[in-house]
Amino acid sequence: MVLFLASELMLFGSLFAAYFFLRALTPVWPPEGVELEMISPTVATVVLTASSFTLLIGLRGLERGQVGRFRALVVWTFVLGAVFLGIKVYELSAAPFGISSHAYGSLWFTMLSFHALHLSAGMVLLLVMLLRAAPPSSEARPTGHETAQAVGYYWHFVDVVWLAIYTTVFLVR
Repeated sequence: MVLFLASELMLFGSLFAAYFFLRALTPVWPPEGVELEMISPTVATVVLTASSFTLLIGLRGLERGQVGRFRALVVWTFVLGAVFLGIKVYELSAAPFGISSHAYGSLWFTMLSFHALHLSAGMVLLLVMLLRAAPPSSEARPTGHETAQAVGYYWHFVDVVWLAIYTTVFLVR
């Protein structure tokens, strides 16, 4: 999982590098006419950050053999991820510019879409994790513990990437 996350870091790192490179070369950034509202991305950030906490608490419950608590918190994490994705779909569809309008539009749509794709993959992994979290047997830990930890690393990584995107694209501009 660490190697996979390193490759994902390279992907998002190249998107950030392109963003900052174009920002440094362009006299007006973002281009005129680009007015991003701050309410929905801020709400989305709070929702996604909350999802990291629900997953973290759920994983701690799994370590203690509290499979029911784990499952409930993973469901909450999934719901929070779905709310985040809904907000992103709204933002992408309501943008006052397109992917081909200018370099800013290309990077904005690419960064947000790639992040949404990765979050969607994380939601699929959450479902897999729910299926693998069988009630504990005579073993010390429930089945699927290692899977759950790996999915947790991935989910937290995607959350941290979003915080970087939010800071770069919506706060700093």
